[in-house]
Amino acid sequence: MSLMSTIAPPQDITFMNLTVLNDRHSHLDKPQPVRLLLINPRPPDSFWSFRWAMDRIMVHERTPNPPLGLATLAGLCPDHWQVTIVDEVIEATPLRPHADIVGVCGMGVQHPRQRELLEYYRRQGYFTVAGGSFASLCPESLEGLADCVVAGEAEYIWPQFCADYEAQRHQPLYVERGEVDMSDVPVPRFDLLDLSRYGTASLQFSRGCPYQCEFCDIIVMFGRKPRTKTPAQIGRELDALRAQGARSAFFVDDNLIGNKKVAKELLRYLVDYQKRHGYPFKFGTEASLNLAEDPELLGLFRDAGFAWVFLGIETPDVASLKASGKTQNTKTDLLEAVRTIYAYGIDIFAGFIIGFDNDTVEAFDRQYRFIVDAGIQVAMVGLLTALPRTPLYQRLEAEGRVRHEVMAGDNTRARTNVLPKNMSYNQMIAGYKDLYRRLFSDHGIACRIRNKTRHLRLPSGQGENEPLGTQLRLLWRTLLRGIWPGGPTRWWRFAGSLCCPPRLWPLVVTDWVRGLSMRHYVQRHFAPTPNRVWRRAADAMGQLRRRFGPAFEQGSVTATLDAVDDAPNLVLTLNGDIDEEFLHETRRRLRRMLRDRRVRLSLRIECIKTNQHELLSQILEHLVQYRDQVRVYLHESLRDQLSAHALHQVIHFGLAS
Repeated sequence: MSLMSTIAPPQDITFMNLTVLNDRHSHLDKPQPVRLLLINPRPPDSFWSFRWAMDRIMVHERTPNPPLGLATLAGLCPDHWQVTIVDEVIEATPLRPHADIVGVCGMGVQHPRQRELLEYYRRQGYFTVAGGSFASLCPESLEGLADCVVAGEAEYIWPQFCADYEAQRHQPLYVERGEVDMSDVPVPRFDLLDLSRYGTASLQFSRGCPYQCEFCDIIVMFGRKPRTKTPAQIGRELDALRAQGARSAFFVDDNLIGNKKVAKELLRYLVDYQKRHGYPFKFGTEASLNLAEDPELLGLFRDAGFAWVFLGIETPDVASLKASGKTQNTKTDLLEAVRTIYAYGIDIFAGFIIGFDNDTVEAFDRQYRFIVDAGIQVAMVGLLTALPRTPLYQRLEAEGRVRHEVMAGDNTRARTNVLPKNMSYNQMIAGYKDLYRRLFSDHGIACRIRNKTRHLRLPSGQGENEPLGTQLRLLWRTLLRGIWPGGPTRWWRFAGSLCCPPRLWPLVVTDWVRGLSMRHYVQRHFAPTPNRVWRRAADAMGQLRRRFGPAFEQGSVTATLDAVDDAPNLVLTLNGDIDEEFLHETRRRLRRMLRDRRVRLSLRIECIKTNQHELLSQILEHLVQYRDQVRVYLHESLRDQLSAHALHQVIHFGLAS
């Protein structure tokens, strides 16, 4: 079983809020076609990155999902427009693109990087358009950053922007105040994406959700009445994906079964599609827990080839579910519902929340016991976050319980904008970190696997989506780089988790990779930084100073050590005459230092010799594998001097002026 074909992070499909950046001096006089560059900003490291698995285990390093919103937006452009999509997760963003318009989308978690890109391209003279789900919720947050903001669903307002742009009368803000008929959604331009770089492709069947969860922004953006495409539309999208070689697809719907009757029609179509084409796809999606109450629906999910489903379980505490409006989860026994879904051969990923008003310090043990008993390995436990315009935000704002200094958007970090009611903020943060440490201990990982495999019935043929050779290489790397370093305790836990039918062993290995990858994330972001990590960064700085004292004395090089998110950050500045020996030695020592994922590097390049540009490019190439830890600040004057190759390496790390 492939790790990335069964893991998909939340998707931003409100691409309609793109920030468009234009060449404000000459673009209006340029002949057609209009050249549009669409950028998906690189998000920060998260659980969904599975960075350890990508770096250490996966045979072919891939990222989970392509930017579906941008591909759909490209399908809405006039035929004579030339559209390019750049996904910063997998490739560098061009510093001087051949584009008339640059559009930058983004979810809340991507907003800081979205701002960086918009500010940069606008300074370069491009005309700007901004969008994405965060722009839909908070268009005012992008005021002054872009020439134009597009907020809401794009199917009607984006073509209007395109027409206005060509007529030289574009508006600063386009807002969709109605609802889009899903039959008007075009087939996304999958041909503009390199799908071989992604673990699974993405598509969308519906928008909207019938439920009224207090904390959710879905009904704010898309409404409570699910709107759907026709099965024939989905068939055309699957045909396009097959033509691009995709074999795994994630329905990004926030609740695929929001309208069960229509969902069943789609699933029957998918069953027939799979039979006609030799079962080319394995699917995943998001759904509500009442999936477990409908045997016919479960059978259709299984027969259509759904390998996994993401459920918003939130909490096993019934009082919290009722108070938050998640009443659909109170109508059945949660543990039995999970096991019912397992019985149909469907794996479960799930979201959980800490910080409801009824939560006390006992909530952490309650969540731990349920997640372990349910055998849910991919358990995204987040702190309750008040998203703008949601009922939760409005209520807590009135109660004075919103922490405005914390930006809402990423609820998997150890911080939130919500003040809890029945415990202190510090108690909540400490308990949250400890919950994750327990879940992703060797004991926690192994117990969940055993509890899952007792109930999961793997459909015939599942787990064969990767060639045997690939599966064997993945197994070898898991044993060598994941299981062996854990010592006898982990060996014993791993062996015990194999006490299940052999046909489930690929799933066992995959779940260990998932668990260990999330464990590494927890260690990087939640655990206190050990003194030895600080010493390693200090030693690297000290060794460079001792070895190249004259360069430091002359001011050609400076080095300081500060903290970023309580982790050591080495700030290295190059400003003048640097010899090649220094650059070679720096490359070696920085790589050694950055092997510890908790260390950060800020590399400031103020001045460097022309004949050293290629060597600088080589240094940056070596640092690409540590891109989540590195920031490069390049002086404006060097952008016209460095080779294009070097510049492309710089942009991997987050360009700053």
